[in-house]
Amino acid sequence: MANFKPRILGFLCNWCSYAGADQCGVSRYQYPPNIKVIRVMCSGRVDLAFVLRAFANGNDGVFVGGCWLGDCHYITEGNYDALSMMHLGKKLLEYSGINPDRLRLESVSASEGVRYAEIVAEFTDNLVEMGPLGSGEGMDQETLKLKLDAITNLLPYIKLVEREKLRVRFESREGYEEFFASDELNLLFNEMIVDKLAISQIMVLLQEKDLSPREIADNLHMSQSEVSKHLKAMIYLTKH
Repeated sequence: MANFKPRILGFLCNWCSYAGADQCGVSRYQYPPNIKVIRVMCSGRVDLAFVLRAFANGNDGVFVGGCWLGDCHYITEGNYDALSMMHLGKKLLEYSGINPDRLRLESVSASEGVRYAEIVAEFTDNLVEMGPLGSGEGMDQETLKLKLDAITNLLPYIKLVEREKLRVRFESREGYEEFFASDELNLLFNEMIVDKLAISQIMVLLQEKDLSPREIADNLHMSQSEVSKHLKAMIYLTKH
């Protein structure tokens, strides 16, 4: 992987991280030229759909840069929402067999040009170690597309669950990390999202071709009993 040059898409908050990146350039701090940047007004406006589209378009990593907690320029303090989005996105990627560390969120202020350069360099090195998106996970491009499409198709429901069950507020990053790693969250994620995500994967797969339950199980690395359970749920939903 020594010759691999990862593609990174960055979403940077206009007021802090983008200004920090600009300060980095003005000061001529050196960092790998692997990142392309989209300026957003707030890191809280970065939707999971943007992240999934970035991966679907061939980026190996997605970086979200926001203000430090407590320093958001908006009353709603969207950088707290960005933290929730990032942790939920990581869980969805991990369930789908994609390395969750390909999604990264960091706080960078307008005066932290050096920090921005260091983060981009470190993230680039990490992605080089991971390898290209998909093949680095031992996944062919067709399977990768299926996994990303399945999450994308389920996003309206996932956003509803996030708003009703997962929208929390902590005053530190550690609080979010503890919550999203907790048994309570994992139980909720398994009960409300995992089965529906598996069904979404099956639906995407069956749009391409007709397959037997055994073939579906082989394609998605599920047990046949799991596939049969999900197919019965799909039949029930179509009848009701």
